[in-house]
Amino acid sequence: MRTALKLILLLLMTSYLIFVVVRFSTHEDSAQCKGVEIVIADSAQATLITEDDVDLMLRKQGLYPIGRTFHQINLAEIENFLFDDPFVRNCICMKTPDDAVKIYVEQHLPLLRILSDSGEDYYIDEKGNPMAARGYEADLAVATGNIDEKFAKEKLLAFGKILRNNEFWNDQIQQIHVRPDGNIDLTMRVGEQIVHLGQPEHIEQKLRNLRAFYDKILPKVGWHRYKEYSIAFENQVIGCK
Repeated sequence: MRTALKLILLLLMTSYLIFVVVRFSTHEDSAQCKGVEIVIADSAQATLITEDDVDLMLRKQGLYPIGRTFHQINLAEIENFLFDDPFVRNCICMKTPDDAVKIYVEQHLPLLRILSDSGEDYYIDEKGNPMAARGYEADLAVATGNIDEKFAKEKLLAFGKILRNNEFWNDQIQQIHVRPDGNIDLTMRVGEQIVHLGQPEHIEQKLRNLRAFYDKILPKVGWHRYKEYSIAFENQVIGCK
């Protein structure tokens, strides 16, 4: 008798759980989306894509979720559409408990901005591929001067990676200017001194020498004693008044 009662109770509980799941799922599908929250990661570092951009892109594509039922909203389709944008590194869309859609966008951050003498204006990513500038800004060093895409990929790409991995120099170096002979001059954010790097080779060693000069010599003589420095030669830092 007790075994039969347990079976009946188990059957009733199973039926109830199935009913609740089906009912809840049906409610979710028929509920209307009441809002959209768009979050752009790393927005303090760059505004290559904005909340307004994502909003407008979804509207133009006919994927804007507000007013639609969740049965009609394909979150995977929204993710795939946004992921196709060159400035989007990753995208996650999810339904929130208050019947809204949250869209989390991770930006595809570039390494450098290129402003060449020939009038080209673009970014390069970590593989050296050009990324069109769309009028927005990223807090990056700007490379100017005699630059073509080959030089940017073969010479400046390594420089950009060094800056990305070194917080001090990423904050300090404002401009990388390439002269017609291929030599590079650096403009600093602090002090506005010009640093003659020379050819873009052994960059890390040259910057280590300059950092040692900053740490050991400048505190004694003052930051404004020299207007220019040369680190073009091995294990030398030459200051020019």
